[in-house]
Amino acid sequence: MRRARVAWPHLVRGLRSISHQGATAEAPAGAERIGAGIGRISNLVLDRGEGSWLYTTDGEKYLDFSTGIGVTNLGHCHPRVTEAVREQLGKLWHAQVNIAFHGPMLELTKKLEKVMPKGLDSFLFVTTGSEAVEAAVKLARHATKKPNVIVFQGGYHGRTLLTMSMTSSGTKYRAGYGPHASGVFVAPHPFFALHSVPSQPDHAQWAVEQLEIMLQQQTAASETAAVVLEPVLGEGGYVPPAPGLLQGIRDFCDRHNLLFIADEVQSGFGRTGRMFAVDHSNVSPDILVFAKGVASGFPLAGIASRRALTAAQPPGSQGGTYAGNAIACAAANATLDVMMAPNFMETVAARGEHLRKGLEDLRARYPEVIQEVRGPGLMIGLEFHQVGPLDTSGRHGGTVPKGFAQQMVKACLARGLILLPTGIFETLRIIPPLIVSKEECDAGISIFKDALEACIKAREE
Repeated sequence: MRRARVAWPHLVRGLRSISHQGATAEAPAGAERIGAGIGRISNLVLDRGEGSWLYTTDGEKYLDFSTGIGVTNLGHCHPRVTEAVREQLGKLWHAQVNIAFHGPMLELTKKLEKVMPKGLDSFLFVTTGSEAVEAAVKLARHATKKPNVIVFQGGYHGRTLLTMSMTSSGTKYRAGYGPHASGVFVAPHPFFALHSVPSQPDHAQWAVEQLEIMLQQQTAASETAAVVLEPVLGEGGYVPPAPGLLQGIRDFCDRHNLLFIADEVQSGFGRTGRMFAVDHSNVSPDILVFAKGVASGFPLAGIASRRALTAAQPPGSQGGTYAGNAIACAAANATLDVMMAPNFMETVAARGEHLRKGLEDLRARYPEVIQEVRGPGLMIGLEFHQVGPLDTSGRHGGTVPKGFAQQMVKACLARGLILLPTGIFETLRIIPPLIVSKEECDAGISIFKDALEACIKAREE
């Protein structure tokens, strides 16, 4: 990882010397021509990025702990990726996959096979995470000759008709777009049903029992193709799995001849301190969906599976105009080269521990405000105590009003730190680049502390 050139107090002072207008700036000229269905946290007009930092056309500087929603895992414009893209630009831009092979894609399959969970040796490339999820479901239906899929409460799988129908992390993604796709059944997730902090091993057993009940009440094993799960819930609140949950689902699928699809769009490629979140449980899914961090911001996504499954699909049943774009594949090759270097993942895990320690110190200082700090590696969720109990356990009988997480996003933005909210509860996701330095982590914590104290003070006045 690149070392910071200055100590973190200087980083914070430097940010404080800038008048950050992101939270209050008026929309720029031309914004009126962008469809209103796109939501965003600011009116910033970005000009360039470098490592953990973003710079606007107005000369403002921001510490980016959002990474484009978990996409720029190596930070902005990583020099190795930049060089690979420049080299490919001079060779070939578009090599359509239904016409021919191209070198960067073939090279990428070799590298992916080395880092994938055991047995996943066949790859299909598309452009977006939603596309990849749909490709995974299509593969499962082809291979099993069965129509239905089981997803989990709180999951986010995309915005297309099928993936929106599979999404239950929030009604904002699907309200007004019905009727939805058929053949999708939603299983309860222990985080929402049992309200435990932290999750316990028996919650995994409970979740599997609920799956068994679903096969008796809603969708028989004979008509169910697959179980689809985000190993760490993304838009659902950055929720890691209960101990034993992934293995329990793997065993359940084997018992009933179902496929296990792991949606690692947000949790993959080092985000959790391992190449994939399933690696923490030593579980191999039948199909793994990937996107976001694979190509450092270039549009690339795909699925990994076993050749015995992909062989069931007839030629022409999968594909896309820009699938496996040559430049995106070149970026992915360079991204993987960096991630596969010795000690890279160990350093990511260490940065995650360092960042969580700082946030836990804040939780100890403000226990009535911060409910929980959770998540592996640099996929960290911070949940506040929400006013208005949602259950008798008191999980959400706290002290912050509805909208507090959004207030924190704005307060941090005004101080030069970019964060994102997530989930239906008052939760923030903290996802800095995997190459973030300790000094930048400390700077982010310092800004977060200032913003938190300002929001607490404003709430009390």
